[in-house]
Amino acid sequence: MTGTSTMYKRWDIHQRLQHYLTVISFLSCAVTGIVIKFAYTTWAQSFAKLFGNFNTLFAIHLAGAVIMIIAGVYHLFYLVHRVFKGNLRGTMLPVWKDLKDFALNICFYCGLTRSAPQFAKYSYKEKIDYLAEYWGTPLMIITGLILLYPGKAIAIMPRWVIECSHFAHQGEGMLAFLVIFTWHIYAVHFSLDFFPMNNVWLTGKVSREVMEHEYPLELALIENKEGSLDGREVPQQPSATH
Repeated sequence: MTGTSTMYKRWDIHQRLQHYLTVISFLSCAVTGIVIKFAYTTWAQSFAKLFGNFNTLFAIHLAGAVIMIIAGVYHLFYLVHRVFKGNLRGTMLPVWKDLKDFALNICFYCGLTRSAPQFAKYSYKEKIDYLAEYWGTPLMIITGLILLYPGKAIAIMPRWVIECSHFAHQGEGMLAFLVIFTWHIYAVHFSLDFFPMNNVWLTGKVSREVMEHEYPLELALIENKEGSLDGREVPQQPSATH
């Protein structure tokens, strides 16, 4: 891209802050969790020594969990606020069109149709990504608390629940790690459309080129409705790196 390009507001400050908190909590919990899970291995013990010992790693893991809870509560209040304001457009809630887009995309990839689906503010792929995270977050918090306080947990629930919590906590953690570093990171950063990085999580804005390619229905809505908050345009300053 050269010269000046029109930029479109996509994420507000609250969405970016929630993303920052989620990134911090995920990285701290995922990395320390994997090392703790394989604590019997030489590589994990060597890694733990970089932080002193496994107790330090566990403390970092708990700190990440607290940040995860804060991010979850923040997001919940954010959603409630949007509901009371009546501002539901552009949310990540699935709609019937998402199912049709999914079917059309499968047909497109299989060469059964020449037309790929056109997306609005969020595609079905982004919604799957979002819903997977906010399904996993409550599960990780609940099972994590059970594992953190097993003595109190055993007093109010059967032992098999605690054992299942251990399995679910580790399994969901590994699943989240694999999904984030394969599906999410590739889709939003390493794909040819965004490589080397999609800056929306930093600036909250995307270029017109991205809007035309990824979200043409949203762009059409913006251009047909002047003054839309989601479509506020900001001129991009020329950069030597562009």
